Amino acid sequence: MRPLKFGSGQPHVRLEDPPLITGQGKFVADCIPQGALRAAVLRSPHAHAKFKIVSTEAAEKLPGVKLILTAKDVAHFANLACRAAAFIKPVGEKACYIPPYEVLCSEEVRHVGDAIAFVVADSVQAARNALEAIEVDWEPLPAISGTAEAVKPGAPLVWPGRERNNAYIGEIGDEAATKQSFDSAAKIVKIEIVNQRLVTNFMETRGVVVSYGDDERYTMTVSSQGANMIHNSVCGIMKLEPKRLRVLTHDVGGGFGTKAPAYREYALTALAAEKLNATVAWIADRSEHFIGDNQGRDHVTVAEMAIDKDARFLAMRLDCIANMGAYYSEVAPYIPYLGASMMTGVYDIPVVFGRVRAVWTHTVPVDAYRGAGRPEAAYLIERLVDAVALNTGVAPEEVRRRNFVAKEAMPYKTATARTYDSGDFNQHLTRALDAADYKSFAARHAESKKHGKLRGIGIASYIEACGQTAPETSTVRVERDGTATVLIGTQTNGQGHATTFRQLVHDQLGLPLEKINVITGDTDLIPTGGGTVGSRSMPTGGSAVSKATTKLADSLKALAAAHLDAKPDEVEIVDGLTRVRGTNRALSFAELAGKPGVSAEQLSGVEKNFIPPAPTYPNGTHICEVEIDPETGHTEFKNYTVVDDFGVTLNPLLLAGQVHGGIGQGIGQAIMEDTVYDADGQLISASLMDYALPRASDVPDYSFETKNVPCTTNPLGVKGAGEAGAIGSCPAVMNAVVDALHRGYGIKHIDMPATPLKVWQTIQGAQHG
Repeated sequence: MRPLKFGSGQPHVRLEDPPLITGQGKFVADCIPQGALRAAVLRSPHAHAKFKIVSTEAAEKLPGVKLILTAKDVAHFANLACRAAAFIKPVGEKACYIPPYEVLCSEEVRHVGDAIAFVVADSVQAARNALEAIEVDWEPLPAISGTAEAVKPGAPLVWPGRERNNAYIGEIGDEAATKQSFDSAAKIVKIEIVNQRLVTNFMETRGVVVSYGDDERYTMTVSSQGANMIHNSVCGIMKLEPKRLRVLTHDVGGGFGTKAPAYREYALTALAAEKLNATVAWIADRSEHFIGDNQGRDHVTVAEMAIDKDARFLAMRLDCIANMGAYYSEVAPYIPYLGASMMTGVYDIPVVFGRVRAVWTHTVPVDAYRGAGRPEAAYLIERLVDAVALNTGVAPEEVRRRNFVAKEAMPYKTATARTYDSGDFNQHLTRALDAADYKSFAARHAESKKHGKLRGIGIASYIEACGQTAPETSTVRVERDGTATVLIGTQTNGQGHATTFRQLVHDQLGLPLEKINVITGDTDLIPTGGGTVGSRSMPTGGSAVSKATTKLADSLKALAAAHLDAKPDEVEIVDGLTRVRGTNRALSFAELAGKPGVSAEQLSGVEKNFIPPAPTYPNGTHICEVEIDPETGHTEFKNYTVVDDFGVTLNPLLLAGQVHGGIGQGIGQAIMEDTVYDADGQLISASLMDYALPRASDVPDYSFETKNVPCTTNPLGVKGAGEAGAIGSCPAVMNAVVDALHRGYGIKHIDMPATPLKVWQTIQGAQHG
């Protein structure tokens, strides 16, 4: 019987919090030893230019300068890798073209912030002073920054020979069948939307500390989303034997996808540590984060829905232009293709066709940002569904009900070959409408109108695919003192994994959570691991921990049976004891571990390379209610309701925190955040003075609950939850904003971010033609 007080399903507070909230956390900057050398990067001020480093002599002579690395010093390195290109089969090409992404640029830079030199000195200021003294001859070249503009004839090329800056063109679905359905449709509804570029802005910027030992091994401490991922990538770049590099990740101040890849600074810092036989540290400042770290989103998409006379969906098609930036980052090319595979959302759409055009521009590369393709897909389909409602006069909730995939249809195969294993989309909508008091909205709208305000309500019913990105290995063992240790290759960066993993172990061993230790982020102790990306930590990592614990429990029962004169199936585990069922014959874990001849293997359970056979498909409904002041364009959140399906809830308190944080990020994208480049590729919004982020006062109270339908593709029945809040929130917020503007002024569309200025200008345009 599952212990209920501390086990999975219970809202246990995060055990990780006390050191973090008392200033005792161990972030990468806390790992810089006294006397360590400090590094700085010389970055391009131009979006596109030829260059030549004329001289480093003056910089080398400055006080405290120890080393300057340029392209010639890293010529033996491999380029930064793109792991996802293999998943893309472009139209008309055998493989996805991957341009060279040099560790340090040798002749040409392709975005503001591109790196051309690496300086090491005895202080940060000395290193930065040396950057100013490096003599560089620049030859600026024409640049292109706009996503839609990149494909126009005559646009400057980022990479020679790539016509109209096409990185690849990918297709999904059945073009002929889709055209046939469109030709016979009663009506076609079309929208064009922008999913703007975002900067992650985690609290802790990236950083790395590397020491080089007499054993010719590097020890790298890095703020990451998975030590093993960084280890594998850095070994690839530096062409190292894996045993020569140890990667450590301790506390991480936010990741959101941006800390998953290995950046150029990691290999550069390692090389500097080797050359100087010293510990070298590089910590990004906030400005470097804006121009040196991968950014997110940046799609321009045209989508159409073919419907019959009753507003039932017949077919859908889309044409997406996805900005890759100047280079492919590790998984960037797969993100828009993944999004296209989720284009149907929670709806039964018989045929679809999607074309994705990935393009290069002279901007910072993009990569995964909380949701990575699924937020883009959910935003697209939910804005399109509301456009159908506006164009037919059928209520938004009714359009959804008529077109939902039915619960009885599960497992359901979409027109893009996705298989949804479970879900009850209509139930979630019904419950969310009730929780949001949807039926009384008209009265609230009338009250707002009396005060000169616009009120709107928006629905978004979303689904995403997640939880199955890489295999995971976990070891759970009993120590000689009777405590338990979990080793796992995921990496918490704020989610509370260690608490939930403890709960899973507690379920089967009965140990107090305080007697269970969780170890992550050390490639010497954990040689394989998939990190924390794609909401995989519970569906894959948690399942691996649970299965390893089961193997450990079986081993402990067999071991105890031999010492208690019983059969293994007569032994039970209760509160850290092995006991013969129905008797008082028992051995504690410590007593069992201390028996002569007991091996470490008998005290361990190992689950190797577990991976679910299919992704999980979390889903739900968000309902957002806003009030807009037409005089200022300011949007105020009045109510926010979420009903989600996460399969099985392991810790409802931590789950709610993940959803709340995701909604906050979605609100930021919907009404505030925007990464703005000028026509020459200069980043205009390059600091927190110009890039707006939501504050606590900007986000509403949330009503959150789950109506779970267990997942059938992993042993825990869970569905990934780390990104869901950011997926359902953008369309809910924007549908509410558009609803308010349409009720007041007949406005049918506004793009993100719906800033006060943009909303006010849109209203002025509607009023004055």
